[in-house]
Amino acid sequence: MRRWLRPLWVFLALLFLLEAWLWDHLSPVVARIVAFIPWAALKRRLAQAIERLPPWATLIVFIATLGLVLLPLKFLEVYCIATGNWLGAIVVILAAKLIGVGVTAFIFDATRDKLLQMAWFRALYEWVLRVRAWAHEITEPVRLRMKEIAALFKSERGGFVRWLKRLRRNANRRAV
Repeated sequence: MRRWLRPLWVFLALLFLLEAWLWDHLSPVVARIVAFIPWAALKRRLAQAIERLPPWATLIVFIATLGLVLLPLKFLEVYCIATGNWLGAIVVILAAKLIGVGVTAFIFDATRDKLLQMAWFRALYEWVLRVRAWAHEITEPVRLRMKEIAALFKSERGGFVRWLKRLRRNANRRAV
């Protein structure tokens, strides 16, 4: 990998890992929220209906559900931007991102077995898992360094000053 491209790849890998982290942590939250819905019979029938569907129809359910949840938020984003409500637009964009990842994770868990029956979807899923492993690998040095820096901030008062001196000393060595 070209040295000048490394920061870009690390940044993209960190974004990918953020998405993966949100996916992992919002899926149980959405599942708990959905568990509070008193429509247990409806949820059970919906799960049974998904089980009876062929894989291609399950894909349509997966995509349609996301569209029904996210499309109104996208319209609200556009409205906020069109009216100059930038703070509202940012809040809606962030909410849509969190809701989208959470709902996608929940719906994917409900439809995964059927979706993975399609060869092209299984290949795409396996590719995403490989990209996730690559993202962990490429960002490991950055994450370890961030943990070291965080530990210095938590250590006794002089730890941060020592870290700054060491950082400056290392920078001077590289400059020479």
